[in-house]
Amino acid sequence: MGDWLRETILDSGRLPALLATVAFIVTFAITRGITLRIRARAMSAQADAEPSKVKDVYIGGVHIHHQVWGILLILLVGVLLLRYQPEGFWLNAAGVAFGIGAALTLDEYALWLHLDDVYWSEEGRKSIDAVLIAGALAIALLLGASPVDWSASTADELGIALSLVIVGIHLTYTSICLLKGKLVTGLLGFPLPIFGLVGSIRIAKPGSFWAQRFYSPEKLAKAEKRVVVKHRSIRERVEDLFFTK
Repeated sequence: MGDWLRETILDSGRLPALLATVAFIVTFAITRGITLRIRARAMSAQADAEPSKVKDVYIGGVHIHHQVWGILLILLVGVLLLRYQPEGFWLNAAGVAFGIGAALTLDEYALWLHLDDVYWSEEGRKSIDAVLIAGALAIALLLGASPVDWSASTADELGIALSLVIVGIHLTYTSICLLKGKLVTGLLGFPLPIFGLVGSIRIAKPGSFWAQRFYSPEKLAKAEKRVVVKHRSIRERVEDLFFTK
């Protein structure tokens, strides 16, 4: 384990990215824990007709969502990196700060997507989707996942041609996956090809571009039936851990 960590993370200069990923995951978990607690206390106080002891942050009468602090932190990290180009400890610290800011921002992704406070509505689940996608992509990129190895051994013309063909095929079935309405699987499919391949083969969601454009009425009815009878997906079950109405 020690040799793997040194060769894969330390020697390759990926420690800041690792720290950013860990900070992202931990910050999201803590943030959701706090918001769930605030939500539970607010609902309990409302049921008891008593004022809640837990209050959101207001400045000048304006409710300040935690995405604001996340955006400011990301901007600050970007400016400092561009201006000072730190190394060592300070680069690692920037990685941690960026991970924290990204988690605070994406935890309220649904709010800046809909321009409305939909944190606890069904639309608010998009925030959890965004966090899951970002976390999975961060881990995949951290480990160096790639659909093709652009190493020195592929530098000849034949190698480059084969690599371009592989990339083209990969982008094709991953795009089909996205057109079938499988957003999470499709995005994960870019660094991890198996996700895009499986998603492109499976039946499309009934409201997707692919189903509406290419499916016959019989197959579209099959897709709709599958949505009705299928059990909750693993993604939806994970969402339930961090979401409450």
